[in-house]
Amino acid sequence: MATSRSVTIIGVILLLWGLIGIAAFTLQYSMDLDALARTDPAGARAFALMPAWVWIVYAIAVATGTLGAIALLLRKAIAAFLFLISLVCVIVQFGFTFLGTDLLADKGWAVAIPFPAFVIAVAVFEWLYARSLVAKGVLR
Repeated sequence: MATSRSVTIIGVILLLWGLIGIAAFTLQYSMDLDALARTDPAGARAFALMPAWVWIVYAIAVATGTLGAIALLLRKAIAAFLFLISLVCVIVQFGFTFLGTDLLADKGWAVAIPFPAFVIAVAVFEWLYARSLVAKGVLR
């Protein structure tokens, strides 16, 4: 069974990850695309092409991931559901980024894929970890 201490440590790490996600969303949503275009034209084009619904999905992803971490720290079973919503939203968001823009063609797989793959891996971990804690009765 997971120890209370390990759940707390992982919960704090996931909460910090969620807060970083909220900060990233805020910075990206409010960024100056003209300034970004001078250093990263492909990235600026990808952000410019993001419709409002993708921004909403992105916001839901970071919000539910952060709330999931808080629920985990409070030992609440709803953490698994919140992490699942976050995971689905992350997949939808990056799905649009790669299928609805030319980012892969512009930047190449080696540059465009690693960070989104890491974000998806963390989201999968969050969901599976919380689900396992629910099954063990740690989260109620």
